Amino acid sequence: MKLSDDFDARRLRPRRPKNWRLRIGAGLGALLAAFGILLAMAGVASLAGRAPVLGTLNDSAGEASVLLLLGLFLLWAGIAFWRRCRRRLRRPSDLSLSPSLMKKRD
Repeated sequence: MKLSDDFDARRLRPRRPKNWRLRIGAGLGALLAAFGILLAMAGVASLAGRAPVLGTLNDSAGEASVLLLLGLFLLWAGIAFWRRCRRRLRRPSDLSLSPSLMKKRD
């Protein structure tokens, strides 16, 4: 079979859509996790009594513990959101394979 000069194999493959939404979502998840780390560190510093820059947050241990729990929750939510976006970015869109057959990359 003779191939003509104007044949291009790249035209046969479907183009993958650009996943800017998922990339931006992964970035926002990473920022959320970083903000959670900072809040948790501020809560620990306030509980230890070493938080002069936090203003009224070092008045009571209850407010400091709420700040610590909020920071840990934001850290957990940011990591979960980041992982979900990364998993969707790495998922192939053309074949439906079993998840157990795919390589574990995340």
